Amino acid sequence: MVAQSATLRSKGELMERMSKPDVITGSEMLLRSLVLEGVDCVFGYPGGAVLFIYDAMHGFSDFHHLLTRHEQGAIHAADGYARASGKVGVCIATSGPGATNLVTGIATAYMDSVPLVVITGNVATNFIGTDAFQEADITGITMPITKHSYLVRDVKDLPRIIHEAFHIANTGRKGPVLIDIPKDVSSHKAMFKPVNEVSIRGYNPTVSAKKPQIDKMIKAIEEAERPVILAGGGVVYSGGHEELYEFATKAGVPITTTLLGLGAFPSGHELWMGMPGMHGTFTANKAIQGADLLVNIGARFDDRVTMKLDGFAPNAKIVHIDIDPAEIGKNVPTDIPIVGDIKTVLQQANKEVKYAAKADAWRAHIQQSKLDHPLGYVDSEVVLKPQWVIEMIHETTKGEAIVTTDVGQHQMWAAQYYRFNQPRSWITSGGLGTMGFGFPSSIGAQMAHPDRLVVSINGDGGMQMCAQELAVCAINNIPVKVAIINNQVLGMVRQWQELIYENRTSHIDLAGSPDFVKLSEAYGVKAFRATNKEEARDAWIAALDHPGPAVVEFVVRKDENVYPMVTQGSTIDDMLLGDSE
Repeated sequence: MVAQSATLRSKGELMERMSKPDVITGSEMLLRSLVLEGVDCVFGYPGGAVLFIYDAMHGFSDFHHLLTRHEQGAIHAADGYARASGKVGVCIATSGPGATNLVTGIATAYMDSVPLVVITGNVATNFIGTDAFQEADITGITMPITKHSYLVRDVKDLPRIIHEAFHIANTGRKGPVLIDIPKDVSSHKAMFKPVNEVSIRGYNPTVSAKKPQIDKMIKAIEEAERPVILAGGGVVYSGGHEELYEFATKAGVPITTTLLGLGAFPSGHELWMGMPGMHGTFTANKAIQGADLLVNIGARFDDRVTMKLDGFAPNAKIVHIDIDPAEIGKNVPTDIPIVGDIKTVLQQANKEVKYAAKADAWRAHIQQSKLDHPLGYVDSEVVLKPQWVIEMIHETTKGEAIVTTDVGQHQMWAAQYYRFNQPRSWITSGGLGTMGFGFPSSIGAQMAHPDRLVVSINGDGGMQMCAQELAVCAINNIPVKVAIINNQVLGMVRQWQELIYENRTSHIDLAGSPDFVKLSEAYGVKAFRATNKEEARDAWIAALDHPGPAVVEFVVRKDENVYPMVTQGSTIDDMLLGDSE
């Protein structure tokens, strides 16, 4: 208790010190403001236009700065930090190429509604527009992929802008906000006074829903014979997982969670049907197609979920709950639109929702379908199967790890065979599908949760896009456990070429990739390789037992496919099931 009181006192003293009015530089204003916003870790890479900012960091110990090896590594790490913690992720880069190296990461966060504050340097204000050395119009370049952006021209505006940026990033439909700071602004001095209030004209996200709309949804559930809940990432981002559990179990409605919604509802619950869409489960896809009521809670009706729109949920009345009114009716016509924060809306609904008594036969049908059509694959004692590897990782971590992935076949196998029961334990690039995301995002997740096990599952292609961040793990002893599913090929591209392009494989061979064990060891990271089940289990247990970062390369067969699969142009109940069915 004494230690806790001391911690609270020291935090209060820190905030008091940071809030003290003083004449300081823009760089010092920035650092103080970040601390006042509760930032404890920043990911970045210095350069000429941000040297005043980094000079102010000299000896600054009130938050941790993690030097990555590439700006893309920095922003993906900030993204992983935000997704794992629920706080705003922060990264810093210099002007020109430093700023443009952030673009893919900004777009990744924007597509998945992840709150980031991205700080870039720029040339001095008198050089803007002259094509000066390392000048880039980063606010213009990123306008379509940021929630808002600022070009700071007066140092006196910095405290307000920073406070507004954090507010915008982490309210409403969350997303990245960019602050571009010219070099002279970062060196100019002015009186610093903390800003604690926000008043942004025209920005007032709806939080509570209109009661008549909730009443319509409650009535629709009571009357439905075949209801289905489709829950997305919005449930996780709003912190509404407990409310979702109460809502679904009170109503007794079968539920499917999207790729970004995994963990929003416990995978072991009898109402959970798995993931829907292109690589969704048989039961989830068939249930959506057979539903007479589909309640979308915080999902975008993404094309990988709906597939062929003409024919999606053809018999269902559509309820769509979302904090962003622009999403409602955008892709799928909506019968009952409900605008509001997911957590708040579900709290409102849970006061009145009743058991869907007319759906007893439907619930029994769903349970039988899950028994008749489980996820499956043809296992082997000769070659190492990637699905088995994921199941083994789940078993050895007891389903309690924070799992990050890159993009491709391994991502879908991880989504299918690792069972998530907690929100913010699954971190992956959904909307943009960014290769190179998986490993650096695990660094951010580990910084957010230093006491939790973080597992990064990657393909041999995506791992090479940000492999240099192994140095960050080694130097800082960040104990991420990295699984590389090495099939020596661009697996998802190969699968499409095989099944859709009549097996005309083209430019997918990754056989010339490096020895990942030697590469890891060159960075100072412990590494193992496995080619069969016995080696795989032993290597993975050794990696888990190792106190620092560790890499395990699982060498798997290159012709394994992800099933089920719905090809483009098909409805989601028209599935290729593979050899297991």
